[in-house]
Amino acid sequence: MAMTMTQKILASHAGLDRVEAGQLILVNLDRVLGNDITSPVAIREFERIGAKDVYDRERVTMVMDHFAPNKDIKAAVQCKMCRDFCNEHEVTHFYDVGRMGIEHALLPEKGLVVPGDVVIGADSHTCTYGALGAFSTGVGSTDMACAMATGKTWFKVPSAIKFVLRGKLNPYVSGKDVILHIIGKIGVDGALYRSMEFTGEGVSSLSIFDRLTICNMAIEAGAKNGIFPVDDVTVAYVKERSDREIVAFEADADAVYDETYEIDLSEILPTVAFPHLPENTKTIDEVGEVKIDQVVIGSCTNGHYKDLAEAAEIIRGRKVAKNVRAIIIPATQDIYLKAMENGLLRDFIEAGCVVSTPTCGPCLGGYMGILAAGERAVATTNRNFIGRMGDVSSEVYLASPAVAAASAIAGYIADPRKFAKE
Repeated sequence: MAMTMTQKILASHAGLDRVEAGQLILVNLDRVLGNDITSPVAIREFERIGAKDVYDRERVTMVMDHFAPNKDIKAAVQCKMCRDFCNEHEVTHFYDVGRMGIEHALLPEKGLVVPGDVVIGADSHTCTYGALGAFSTGVGSTDMACAMATGKTWFKVPSAIKFVLRGKLNPYVSGKDVILHIIGKIGVDGALYRSMEFTGEGVSSLSIFDRLTICNMAIEAGAKNGIFPVDDVTVAYVKERSDREIVAFEADADAVYDETYEIDLSEILPTVAFPHLPENTKTIDEVGEVKIDQVVIGSCTNGHYKDLAEAAEIIRGRKVAKNVRAIIIPATQDIYLKAMENGLLRDFIEAGCVVSTPTCGPCLGGYMGILAAGERAVATTNRNFIGRMGDVSSEVYLASPAVAAASAIAGYIADPRKFAKE
């Protein structure tokens, strides 16, 4: 029976020759991930079920990124609980302040995920690693607890939607615009518990960071996972960071898909998701003049160096508009350092931005940029639900780093193409 790329990866990790959509399977895991919000719940469940040790201290990973550096006493207690657990069980990949980054940027950077892996994380945006040709998905903290103890978890095999990408992106258009375009097309439940599998000649024109962004937001279409084929771009990125064997799975030519969408990358415009759902998209020429109070450039979706560089190109030599707060959050320490060495941080600070240590911060309404009643933010984050970034009457507009940077300068949602430098 023909299988999709995702189904082949799951079959291999279940020790089966083949699987089919809807089948329940027990899968061996390559990595189990948690953060400072979800891990304490998992730790309590781990202890409640009587587990004595983690299944593999090299494969359990905890990243302190949501409320770290600690914003208050409760956050400090959460992080200490994770720290104590990882020390007790000698967990190798524990990332705390000074070593940590935003989890879904940090793991690829550290080479902790490679093609063909199966990864679960107690965070919905664990689907990011499909950009590397891995199967990765978010789970609950109870699932994380059992997985830490056994190295296994149950899955219902998903069916899939195929997205055939053609052409290449125009200047000032990026992976964020692609995934917002797709979510606007199929809706926030358009891929419910299905794989979003990306293919076509257009894939080769996308950077690994565009792919990471696209897969990161697969969950915003309801998907179980997003996944890209393993090509030269993938191999080059992974080999710089890991010496593990690369196992590339390919969908069968006659694999069955629930639906197929053809996407011409050259036709995609800068795109913005209006409150209060990622599907409420408008192209930049449909937006109108929407005044804003804050811009956030960062998160697991768009805190990579490529994202900061795209924003800096627009901001460099200009000033942030009066009454706009612009917050820049590099996703990892290495990204922060590279941005500093290459002068990006100077560009941001001279323009009137503030630069933060790596943290999820404002994305989930945590800290480092909470909105007051009635305020509006343009953010390169992944969700714009009611109250997501602060007061329930505040508004979040999702956009690419280029749109966010242009908006910071203009004081309203702006077209980055109008800020192109000669």
